[in-house]
Amino acid sequence: MSDHEKLLRQLIDTMTASGSLRTEPWKNAAAATPRHEFLRSGFFRLVPGSAPSAWAPVQQDADGWLEACYADESLVTQIAGTITPADIRGEIMREPTSSSTLPSLVLRMLEDLNVEQKMKVLEIGTGTGYSTAVLCARQGGGNVTSIEYDQEVALRAREALSRLGTFPNLLTGDGLLGDDEGAPYDRIIATCAVRTVPTAWLQQTRPGGQILTTISGWLNASELVRLTVHDDGTASGPVLAGHVSFMLARPHLAPPLGMLPDLSAGEKREAILGPDVLDDWTTRFIAQFAVPTAQRLKLQHAGHDEDVLVDTETGSFAALYEEDGRWIVRQAGPEALWDAVEEQLGHWHTAGTPPVKEATVRVTPEGQSIHW
Repeated sequence: MSDHEKLLRQLIDTMTASGSLRTEPWKNAAAATPRHEFLRSGFFRLVPGSAPSAWAPVQQDADGWLEACYADESLVTQIAGTITPADIRGEIMREPTSSSTLPSLVLRMLEDLNVEQKMKVLEIGTGTGYSTAVLCARQGGGNVTSIEYDQEVALRAREALSRLGTFPNLLTGDGLLGDDEGAPYDRIIATCAVRTVPTAWLQQTRPGGQILTTISGWLNASELVRLTVHDDGTASGPVLAGHVSFMLARPHLAPPLGMLPDLSAGEKREAILGPDVLDDWTTRFIAQFAVPTAQRLKLQHAGHDEDVLVDTETGSFAALYEEDGRWIVRQAGPEALWDAVEEQLGHWHTAGTPPVKEATVRVTPEGQSIHW
């Protein structure tokens, strides 16, 4: 048994023990997929103690490269939209833009996809191609279509898949538009997060088919959701929970804030909830459904430390500050952002603040909502 086969067996044992890998078909698919083949271009390691975060390249010939390929962790493969490990020496302080997701999450999601043999699957976000290869090992390449937004990332994935003799239908383009030509699909799975589930995905999934995706937002909380598409073109399904986090699809990234609105404007009232409710992952995830285009920042204004929500699409804002032991909110613009947050969280409190895994998400062409 080669070194990589031993490491792969250890990884499968780890994923099985954690409950991420639960059934024989997916165990066999994972065993047939050598992860290191998708990381031959290297990856980036976070430099310990760096602030802001710095990343150092790890090439294929580096000590520990093979062992890292079979560790159950995500490995960053691209920085700042174009930079790969071969492009730099030393360190770089920019944001990661592509990665190889930790294998236990890949397999957990594939298990949660509820796929059966011969089902047609559309994968949004090919990335390195590792998850695509696992899918193909289970479904056969002829039943798998995968879309990658980045041309260079797509090319490297195609090369890695070809080395393994795996040939799915690989497309390069905006995965948010799906693949109308190959529709309808039995399953759609996204390896990037979306702020809102695209209407195209609903239209390209057969009635009774399912969409597995991470819903995130500009308040930076996300959860995995499994949606069943209905005859009327809407979809609904449970939140699977677990604080699952992926990079947002690039067209769904938050826009620059630009010039802030006049924070002196607007009407004031005593707030029912303080901004500290947004410090919690669950309440932040729930609140995002009420203010899907709002971003949060903290600043000083008029002698106060203020917690501010700004909606660049509508020009609305809500600024909260403490005064005499009370939270005061000042709001302006066409959308009363903090009213919406308080109403949304109020419904959750009325339901008894159940865990998010008891929630159902409903998606229509007009938008999405969360219910208990």
